[in-house]
Amino acid sequence: MSEYTPLSELGEFGLIKKIKEKFELRNESSVKGIGDDAAVLEPQEKQLVVSSDMLLEGVHFDLTFCPLKHLGYKAVAVNVSDIAAMNAKPTQITVNIGVGARYTVEAIEELYEGVRLACESYNVDLVGGDTTSSRAGLVISVTAIGEVAKGEAVLRSGAKVNDLVCVTGDLGAAYLGLQVLEREKQAFIANPEMQPELENKQYIVGRQLRPEARMDVIYELKELGIKPTAMIDISDGLASELMHICSQSGVGATVYKDNLPADSQMLETAVEFNLDPITCIMNGGEDYELLFTIPLADHEKVKNHPDITIIGKITEASEGVNLANKHGQAFPLKAQGWSHF
Repeated sequence: MSEYTPLSELGEFGLIKKIKEKFELRNESSVKGIGDDAAVLEPQEKQLVVSSDMLLEGVHFDLTFCPLKHLGYKAVAVNVSDIAAMNAKPTQITVNIGVGARYTVEAIEELYEGVRLACESYNVDLVGGDTTSSRAGLVISVTAIGEVAKGEAVLRSGAKVNDLVCVTGDLGAAYLGLQVLEREKQAFIANPEMQPELENKQYIVGRQLRPEARMDVIYELKELGIKPTAMIDISDGLASELMHICSQSGVGATVYKDNLPADSQMLETAVEFNLDPITCIMNGGEDYELLFTIPLADHEKVKNHPDITIIGKITEASEGVNLANKHGQAFPLKAQGWSHF
């Protein structure tokens, strides 16, 4: 007898009841969560920010190497990252899933355990969602809601000439993690007896499978008394995101090749795959770090921050968006990151 429960045995309402039992409300603005026709939110004197993201099996994730718990966590983290990029605090999420008949109750519970862990980590409430059947594999759609004091939201359009260009963390690791996972998948297809070779690759693989939204940096910037002039999260690659900021702010930018932050495991793996590390950093994507600009006057406040790197400066629009080497030669940037179509 199978130890797994088919979804049909529990039904939609039974599944919702089971999910609801595992989630508690943490935020004052969550008046009513799961269990009614709609959630009730009361954010007091704040502005609401809303972001939505969809993940499709075979397009955004591969269940050959992506554990369901990690997937649930990542689905929340990538949405919280968008809220962070607005300089806001995430408060609620809704999760919609489309599942095929091959999924069991236990598999969906595993997915929602990842969602629950992310809710705990980012202090957000699951207040609703929908479950439906899907003939095209697993579909996950998350909407994140956040709060920000009036006048404190940071848009992509506020960068000014002479602002400093900053990034959090390190870049390119998630892309290299994906290359490693794809290689091991091919090896497994060729020989299912093979054990995956992931020794010394845990960091970059983790960056791909279970990224973190940088809410920590948002809180730290507030403590430092810094309000970025423009901000975006790095989902499609640094070059692409920098161009978004420049285009919406009507400015140019120069970033310095030698200032780009990279992890040693990422650099070693790039060499192993015969890939240019700078290309991986500029165009890899899925790092979910923050790219932001700050006034030159705030330089002293961030120059020694262990997790913020100043990578360049904002210039006049006529100068374009460039990558410069240590000899001062500048090369126009091209965005070759993730294309959705």
